[in-house]
Amino acid sequence: METSKAATPDCGCGKKVDRYVTFNDIDCAGNARRLMECIERNVPNAARTAPFWPYFMAKRQPKSGTAPDDLFLIHCHINVIRELFDECGDTAAQTLLTQVEEECC
Repeated sequence: METSKAATPDCGCGKKVDRYVTFNDIDCAGNARRLMECIERNVPNAARTAPFWPYFMAKRQPKSGTAPDDLFLIHCHINVIRELFDECGDTAAQTLLTQVEEECC
């Protein structure tokens, strides 16, 4: 079983986490929220050429029913999000996406 190292800039302890043992010490919701901020930052350029992004952003605030949480949306559309970050050259967002995928999805 492979473990992944959590990015822990707050404590700097380098503590290893393993999602297969427990989700303790993994900030899935916080990292998903930060990832959505990265998506929001990169979407304005992509939205002009890809009709998917206005659709994706509208899913966050549906006209009826409950809104899906950020982690669910990321999980459902992870490959399209990866393409966005590749096209925009956002390596920091790409790194965070990989972390969220490995630790939380």
